[in-house]
Amino acid sequence: MSTQAQNVYMKTQATTAHPGELTLMLYNGCLKFMKQSMINIERREFEAKNTNIQRAIDIVEELQITLNMEYELSANLFSLYAFIKETLMEANIGMNKDHIQECINLLIELRDTWVQALKQVKSGLQVNTL
Repeated sequence: MSTQAQNVYMKTQATTAHPGELTLMLYNGCLKFMKQSMINIERREFEAKNTNIQRAIDIVEELQITLNMEYELSANLFSLYAFIKETLMEANIGMNKDHIQECINLLIELRDTWVQALKQVKSGLQVNTL
């Protein structure tokens, strides 16, 4: 599939997705960029590493913006996202794959929890929105 066709597909997917699925797409995109940045470090591709970490940080910031701060859980998530952003910035400066892996582990946990929440919503159970 060409890059242009891929971009059109992704844009269509994002504009037609349910809000909960958009959050899942953000988690998956962030994980993709963090994993790619680790490969960039191994290959000594410094500019690409910086670009991928910055993309991951941008997604984390978007996740922060979308939180509904009326809930205590949202405040906790905001702090966790802030920690992830700070850790990614340190990893970017220090070329530290361990820091990136720590962020990947945290985000995988959040993503998997989100997937479970989406399943509950789809099965008709009530889940408060963040």
